[in-house]
Amino acid sequence: MANFDIKEHEDFYYNEQGYKVFTEKFHLKRGYCCKSGCKHCPYGYDKKTDTFNKNIKKSIQ
Repeated sequence: MANFDIKEHEDFYYNEQGYKVFTEKFHLKRGYCCKSGCKHCPYGYDKKTDTFNKNIKKSIQ
């Protein structure tokens, strides 16, 4: 995993089932797509089709 501090509410949150959900900001800090079909993937990856959307966000806002 990346070499930076991970902060709750900024980089992740817990969903109703208690799972950790990473935010778009976290994914951009990490710098690459893991192809897991993450809920907040800024890289536009679609796990169902194994393809990337052309509208990729490239910076941390």
